[in-house]
Amino acid sequence: MSDAAESGKVNDGGKPGLVKGLSLMDAVLLLTGGVIGSGIFLTAGQIATELKRADMLILVWVAGGVISLLACFAVAELGGMFPQAGGQYVFLREAYGELPAFLYGWMIFSVVQTGVIAALAVGFAQYFGAVFPLISREALFGFTVPGTSYVWALTPQKIVALISIALLTFVNVVGLKRGSLLVNVATWLKFGAMGALIIAGLAFGKGDWGHFTTPASGAGASALPIAFGVALISVLFAYDGWIYVTWVAGEMKDAARNVPRALIIGTAVVTAIYVAMNVIYVYALPMDAIIATDAVAQAAGAAMLSPRLGDALAIMVAVSCFGAMSSAILCTARIFYAMAQDGVFFAKMAEVHPQWRTPTFALVVQGVWSAVLALIGLYDQLLTYAIFMMVVSYVATVGALFVLRRKLPEHPRPYRCTGYPVVPLLYLLVAGAWTLNTVWARPLESLAGLGLVALGVPGYVYWRRHRAPAAI
Repeated sequence: MSDAAESGKVNDGGKPGLVKGLSLMDAVLLLTGGVIGSGIFLTAGQIATELKRADMLILVWVAGGVISLLACFAVAELGGMFPQAGGQYVFLREAYGELPAFLYGWMIFSVVQTGVIAALAVGFAQYFGAVFPLISREALFGFTVPGTSYVWALTPQKIVALISIALLTFVNVVGLKRGSLLVNVATWLKFGAMGALIIAGLAFGKGDWGHFTTPASGAGASALPIAFGVALISVLFAYDGWIYVTWVAGEMKDAARNVPRALIIGTAVVTAIYVAMNVIYVYALPMDAIIATDAVAQAAGAAMLSPRLGDALAIMVAVSCFGAMSSAILCTARIFYAMAQDGVFFAKMAEVHPQWRTPTFALVVQGVWSAVLALIGLYDQLLTYAIFMMVVSYVATVGALFVLRRKLPEHPRPYRCTGYPVVPLLYLLVAGAWTLNTVWARPLESLAGLGLVALGVPGYVYWRRHRAPAAI
């Protein structure tokens, strides 16, 4: 049965609408599959470099999960209030108006999510290439950009990255169910692989619980609060993606009830997996060894079980990147669809394919821009600049809960934030302190992130002036 046959719903004016085809389980798998990408397999070394101590390494992942859950409780109420495509964009629009919401959507399109898709595609290609040497990093051809030190090269891995973006975009274009099924399969595969590593490591692995009490060489605690805050940058980025569920709320069954459930269940599952994986890393390796590697999952597997696990673990990371990329592609395009419906983005992005019932043009444009970022290879630097503004957007979204409690007191709320107002206030205090710490520790990146967002203002002015009267 096609997606179109599954739902006869249409938008106002007789135009085809999106399909409500996602169950609660689909939504939970979208969230967990979208959050768990490459970060948990790669970032332990740089986080350990900041913290030096195993207890702090575990604690920072617990803290990241708790902070994310605090935000989830607040966002769950908003998701129940506005179960529409676009999610966080809609919340910001309803609370603060069109311009802040547009700038959020602009940031998502120009840098954040398209950069994430590009990074995941390249990560998938790199780990796929680790197993199949023909997919190498050796340049087929390249050149130095005149007047700069930037060297561009076309490699087999970049070609594989572009193919993966094109393939997943196509799957999501031809139907919500097909895209969701692919995410589900990839997510269960990564769950199975990580579960096998954790269980086999604890049951049969050659680890040492003494690693938890042995700090890295030269460890000192004099600047631990600042180091903890800097480490949270990578941790919170690894947790990023829990918001995906709100973006596809317009296609969820019983969204007013299932969006809050998926947010809380999915984020709790991710937290448990992340903490368990880091416990395994520390059990397998001393802190000095964790600091020395940028492929901690493979190093831990080799130390605990067998050096011959390298290929299997590389495939695990490749599958994880592939699944996270699929989630990102499916969910992100719905923000651009919602912006176009408001008349503040390319009008064609609001169109839904009459047969497949997907925002086809939004998916294609997203795929093209993600491919460009993957091809030129500047997404890492752009994402470094954007991480700060993403956390600022979460602070604004949780703040929107207070604004909308006052602004729309009678609006239906199928779920009311647990622990309100203490829980959302606690998040705002913690995230606010983290934001100030980031500005102090990384001032150039913070200002650059603000600059990237500000670049969207002329675009807003243009679309605001030229949108059709019916969209107002």
